[in-house]
Amino acid sequence: MSSAETLLSVDQLKVYFNVKPEGAMLWTKPLRLKAVDGVSFDLKKGETLGIVGESGCGKSTLARAIISMVPSESGRVVWFGKDILGLPVDRMRPLRREIQMIFQDPLASLDPRMTIGEIIAEPLKTHLRDLKPREIKARVQAMMEKVGLLPNQINRYPHEFSGGQCQRIGIARALVLEPKLIICDEPVSALDVSIQAQVINLLTRLQKDLGISLIFIAHDLSVVKHISDRVLVLYLGNAVEMSNGDELYMHPRHPYTQLLISAVPIPDPEVERNREVELIKGELPSPINPPSGCVFRTRCPRVQDICSKEKPVLRAIEGTHEVACHFPLD
Repeated sequence: MSSAETLLSVDQLKVYFNVKPEGAMLWTKPLRLKAVDGVSFDLKKGETLGIVGESGCGKSTLARAIISMVPSESGRVVWFGKDILGLPVDRMRPLRREIQMIFQDPLASLDPRMTIGEIIAEPLKTHLRDLKPREIKARVQAMMEKVGLLPNQINRYPHEFSGGQCQRIGIARALVLEPKLIICDEPVSALDVSIQAQVINLLTRLQKDLGISLIFIAHDLSVVKHISDRVLVLYLGNAVEMSNGDELYMHPRHPYTQLLISAVPIPDPEVERNREVELIKGELPSPINPPSGCVFRTRCPRVQDICSKEKPVLRAIEGTHEVACHFPLD
């Protein structure tokens, strides 16, 4: 994977929002909410990068900032060597054919007034306007087969399908343009566990067949581990650890990652019953007023004086294993 071509480079990306306190006057100066605070990573061709963290840590905002669905404060998003951050709409539109997105709620992301054939065909009509109707229909039905849907269901509506089937429709819509990258924003969190496995297996197979890259976002580290080549752990808008999936899961170096892994249930009733689970203490701090120094220090069991004074940077400590911690775990 290290010799593969780099598709995407995100460098010190920051996404801040102006928010006013509840009940504030019109002239009250807005507060700065730091949703993403200087995140960097590279993504190679055919690679899957998992992004994991608690709700509210900035995962979805990061994904949307990469494709300019939300404005960024600063940083760079380099796609095939070209910085695309802040491009005007007319110059960004052609790139949307290469970067597609799958959303969290499968049913809410589909227009209930459109048939699934129309939903899957919409990107083709937008980006490939020279295609004839019969060519569009043929491509739509071929993609339906690839994701496990019956071609004769082309004229049905989203409400006639289960949650898992609706997510397959969303996957078909994202893949029909043959993109180079798909950003999966918690695509299985709204599904039953058995259906989650089916959707993850489908994405893995399609990635292998089509040679696409994936950014897979989830709050469940066990889900991310099985699909990802590398995993990036976010906390309060900051990258705190990054490594390949197996290494991160077996040898976490950041206390936050260790606590996330501890919370993952073990599918052995006897082992699960007798093991000690370390819980993350306290509440997630507000991104409007994050802690000084290390953002995790208010909940960290290993906190020391330097943690409140100096913010740790993400640095390599062993091979490709990177961690942002003054006192990484052994």
